[in-house]
Amino acid sequence: YNPAFKAADLPKDGKPVDWSVEYYDVLQNTVGGGIPKMLYHFRTTMGGKFPTQESGTKAAPETEEEEQALVEQLQKHKTQLYKEFVSEKAVPRPGVIELMDEALEDPRIAVGVCSASTKAAVTKVLDVVLGEERRQKLDVCILGDDVSKLKPDPMIYVAAAEKLGIEPNKCVVVEDSMVGLRAAKGACMKCLITYTSSTASEDFYGEGADAKVPELEAAGVNLDMIFGPMREKGAEADILVGVKD
Repeated sequence: YNPAFKAADLPKDGKPVDWSVEYYDVLQNTVGGGIPKMLYHFRTTMGGKFPTQESGTKAAPETEEEEQALVEQLQKHKTQLYKEFVSEKAVPRPGVIELMDEALEDPRIAVGVCSASTKAAVTKVLDVVLGEERRQKLDVCILGDDVSKLKPDPMIYVAAAEKLGIEPNKCVVVEDSMVGLRAAKGACMKCLITYTSSTASEDFYGEGADAKVPELEAAGVNLDMIFGPMREKGAEADILVGVKD
């Protein structure tokens, strides 16, 4: 985001628009999707004050249509920068690939990706992090372009379950944010949180998380820890017993 803000030259009260890592974590756990994050920032955090453009030579947007046009322009450039960054530095979080491969090899399990990001951004990430061959094996892939409401709204997960023909209470979502957790629980699905150092203090259990671990690999999470109890005791069974925080 910050490189896109810098390239657009967006001064606000004489200072450039710049998001800290800590502030981005707040946004990540408040609203899903790039455009909604920027709109939230300018409309809520900044109290409706949008920046001028081109070093102040272009006035700040005055209508909702102009505001939307500005953030869409920023999002387009951010996506291009993001794709370049991903190509150079993106790596999966420890244990994600191993768990996904285990699930892809199990004919009883359907595997999907549901992301609030755009197709242009996510496809690049998946090809770099998962590899095109693994991406092609996914049973479902629903992105921000495919739904009218983004996380924390449950629409994206409801759509995935419907496309797969699977009852929501038999689905388990792996998420990393409060926004994702709320979307999963709103869809009546179990949710396993893999938190980070910046989100470790979030009350995920208070919001209904079924399990949380810092990393899948470090916790030794495998498919049987997730679906084994559900097969033996039903969809309401606890998951990751003895492993989760």
